[in-house]
Amino acid sequence: MKACGVIVEYNPFHNGHLYHLKKAREKSQADVMVAVMSGNFLQRGEPAVVDKWQRAQAALSNGADLVVELPFQYACQAADIFANGSVQTLAQLQCDSLCFGTDYETSFDYNYFGHQLNFRAEEVAALFKEKADQKRTYPQIMQEVYQTLFALPPVEQVLPNHILGLSYAKENAQLPKPMNLIAIKRQKAGYHDLAVTDEKIASATAIRRLLATNENVADFIPEEMAQALKQPAISWQQFWPYLRYRLISSTVEELLAIYQMELGLALKLKEVAVKQSEFTTFLKDVKSKHFTVTRIQRQLCYILLNIRTEEITNAWQNNYLRILGFTANGQKYLNQIKKNVTWPILARVGKSGAKQVPLTLRSDEVYRLASKEIKEQNFGQMPLIVN
Repeated sequence: MKACGVIVEYNPFHNGHLYHLKKAREKSQADVMVAVMSGNFLQRGEPAVVDKWQRAQAALSNGADLVVELPFQYACQAADIFANGSVQTLAQLQCDSLCFGTDYETSFDYNYFGHQLNFRAEEVAALFKEKADQKRTYPQIMQEVYQTLFALPPVEQVLPNHILGLSYAKENAQLPKPMNLIAIKRQKAGYHDLAVTDEKIASATAIRRLLATNENVADFIPEEMAQALKQPAISWQQFWPYLRYRLISSTVEELLAIYQMELGLALKLKEVAVKQSEFTTFLKDVKSKHFTVTRIQRQLCYILLNIRTEEITNAWQNNYLRILGFTANGQKYLNQIKKNVTWPILARVGKSGAKQVPLTLRSDEVYRLASKEIKEQNFGQMPLIVN
């Protein structure tokens, strides 16, 4: 059986994702669609609007055959680490191709570019160091680096899907057996597009904005996700009391023990947490030219969950495949490949498995603090089976 992989968050799963899965299967001619999906805390440092099981259910009901969780140590990270964990997971699952959405307007050979990135890695690093400053974000700098070294046409704005696609390409080119990269142009709505059309396609950002104001999003999402969203959507606001307590009660020295923490940010976070009692205002006051909203939100996740550097590095040395669910076709494929998979396959988490997934357990337990409606995320949970 031939497999095509996708790297997703489905926050929430919407009609654009359904289109992507359909086109990915069509373009790759795959028998099986494999989704590596972030758990309950996401790449941009946000809690998922609904839990991982509900998002996996929607994916399996709308085109995915196998859903595997991307663990916290890779999911809540900058593009390079996120891409590394995702691509390595798809490689373990023996996918022949990787299909992703892009917001780049012109045709682009991601396969060739990945090889070039690795070949000229020292040049890329040197130019990034030369151009780095406190007034621009990482994606802005990398976009200029790529344009300079590879003569790419300039674009007026940062293209997050394209930047992430380049990270996939870089990681993929380092595999012993690289996957074929297939880029699909995003339809109707861009990544950050807040506009809502009458064609039943809206970005996840726009849908989350509608959810925040209790507006109807049923036209833009499949029925399974509509059912999940009958409960209030989860956001940072539900975690703010816990996070604020952590910031106010922790000393600067204690905050500096948190993964990726910098002194300037620690001081700023403590100062603003005392003054602001509402999360949105807090985040706005902390944001600066040096610290973007995404960078700050990821740091807030690490603080909320009390993540230490050694915990992340240890987790990177203990990879595994957490199966969230499959269709009959996906189960058949998993049985086909499992003898050749070198990472442990976790179909359920028991007492022994808990030692393998400490950061996932912690992040899921904290995630459940957002609502009493969130069910147990690990113990006793078996993979979903969707026919």
